[in-house]
Amino acid sequence: QAQLVESGGGSVQAGGSLRLSCATSRDIYTSFCMGWFRQAPGKEREGVATISTGGIRISYADSVKDRFTISQDNAKNTLYLQMNSLKPEDTAMYYCAAATSYAWYCPDVGRWYDYDRWGQGTQVTVSS
Repeated sequence: QAQLVESGGGSVQAGGSLRLSCATSRDIYTSFCMGWFRQAPGKEREGVATISTGGIRISYADSVKDRFTISQDNAKNTLYLQMNSLKPEDTAMYYCAAATSYAWYCPDVGRWYDYDRWGQGTQVTVSS
């Protein structure tokens, strides 16, 4: 089973920044749509950002547009999520995932259930 390993979470004050990383295998990185998702306690998992194979198509949830940026490092097979202007409502466990039925076109960012390979998550806590 291919692994996705997140890192970079932590605690910051509102207005601060964090960069999450997701290291994965070359097969996953080059073959499938990938994305970042989050889940706060007591809430449903929600999509944050997705990126298709080759970085051709990128989508963001409305709640993070203009604050978060998804990107890739092809040399490291690593997916990133740069998070700026963080708000307390961004507090959640953040997950990296891959949708192995999709490559050049990703499911809508809200369709987290179309993603079938998941990392263990990294906690982000934003204090006011």
